[in-house]
Formats: sequence, structure tokens, C-alpha cells
Amino acid sequence: MAINFSFSQSGNSHFAQVIGNNDPKFLVGKETAYKGNEGLYNYSIPDGMAYSAENYKNEFGFWAYFIAPTAKAESNNSFICLNTYDRAKFTFSFMQYAAHVPNGDFVVFFKKLLTLNNAGDYFPKLVLQNNRIFYRNTNGTLTQLENDDSTQGLMNYLNPTLTDIDNQELICAARFVHWARNDANHRRIQVETAIEHFKQNMKSYSRSFNLDGFPAKVCQVICDILHQGRAKNRHIITAINTNGNFDRAYNNLLELGRESYPERVRTVRTVINNLATVFEKTYNQAANDFV
Repeated sequence: MAINFSFSQSGNSHFAQVIGNNDPKFLVGKETAYKGNEGLYNYSIPDGMAYSAENYKNEFGFWAYFIAPTAKAESNNSFICLNTYDRAKFTFSFMQYAAHVPNGDFVVFFKKLLTLNNAGDYFPKLVLQNNRIFYRNTNGTLTQLENDDSTQGLMNYLNPTLTDIDNQELICAARFVHWARNDANHRRIQVETAIEHFKQNMKSYSRSFNLDGFPAKVCQVICDILHQGRAKNRHIITAINTNGNFDRAYNNLLELGRESYPERVRTVRTVINNLATVFEKTYNQAANDFV
């Protein structure tokens, strides 16, 4: 049965409550303006909604720790991190998966969600067919929302306009927040998607930067730089060209973008320092793993 919500507002905060049960209302998001757009953001961390590598190490091993610096920097580890105010139109998860990228992390993540048994409770009009997301119209016909070239249909479904906070945007945001809060499978898929994404990235980055044998901490900073986009490949190549002095390479990498993003760089450094013993691994290109 589809889950429906009633909405209320207090100041710039929007709340939702499931219709038909006695569960308390929850924060969907707060209003914000950005470059002429209007939307919602939610960086709150209710109890149990913070990513911890310790909770996923048994399944994912060291990779659960490898993504931790970026998770902390992206959302302060919040499994319900949301924004609907920028060009992506809809961004969600502790790694901020953005809906505007064809075949990107959000699309991969959402497709996995739609395979869960309770997917119909949250998105009863969306179906997967041939590994594509479709909207089922009232007459039963299907409209494809994304393909290899565009996610515009999916973006418009999740958030019809950037000029206002409309009802569809609130409904979709409430669905994602409530689903993450109430389903460990949802949170696990967030983590699985992040780790798969970083594994694929390491394959590519190792070829680009010849990272075989490099320390995990150097590899992590490269991944974080390119995940955020705060430096170009040529800057990374220069930073790691240290004749095998990996500590120098690590510090050089942390300087990239530090002037514009000091808090992010500080966060990444702090998390890696706190996990220094765990990060005492090197990258093995043949295995695409850290040993």
C-alpha cells in the first residue's frame, strides 16, 4: 500500500507525517535560495542516521573505511542528506548522489531502490523495465524518464521546477527521507553504491595516474578531489610526481583546492588521520583492492 503524507510548516522548515499511523512528524527539509533557485536542504542526522564504517566493514572490508573521509566531507555522514535547489534538481544520500547525470550514481542508486520489496509503497507509479526507470500513467502506459543521454524526465518528476517549492518536490523528498529513516536496506544501498562507484573510479584513476603500490591515503585524496571536482588531472599528476615520496605527494594533494575549500580539505585530512592505522594499506592494481 502506498505511503502518503500530510505536510506542515514551521518557519522555513517543512515537516511530513505518514497518514494513517501515529508516527511522529519528521523534518523533510528547510527552505533555501541559491543563484535564483528555491529548494530544500536537509543536513540533519537523527539517531541512527549517520554513516559509520564500523557498521559495514564486515560486508565491505576496507572499502567501508576508504569512502569515510568523503562521506564526512559530503554530508557529515547523514543518510538523509537532501538538496533540491541546484541544477541537479534532486540530490540525496550521505554521498550526495545527484539526479542530473545520465547513468550516474543517483540513477544507479534509485534503480536499486526500485528493486526493493517496499519500493511500491514509496513510488507506486515508477517501474523498472529493461533497466530503465519509467513512469506509469493513469491509463497504464509507460513514459521513460531517463536514458544514456538525459535524466531530464526523472529530474522533472522529482522536482518539477527550481523557481518554487511545489507539492511534488515535497512528496518526493519526504519519500526519500522517510524511506532512509525506516529501512536499513535503503541505507545499505547508499553504501553499496558509493563503494561500487569508488571501486570503479580506482580502476580508472590507477590507469590515469599509475597508482599501483600507492598508499591508500594518497588514493583516497585523489578520489575525493575528483569526486568534488576541485582540481584537474594535470594538477594531480604534478602533485604526485615526487619520486616515490608518498608523504610529500599526500600533502601536495591536500593543498589542491585548499584555498577555496579549506573545511573540506581539513575534514578529509582529519578523518584519514583518525583512521591512520586502518589506512596502512597500498593499492594493488591487478586486484583493484588495497592490501
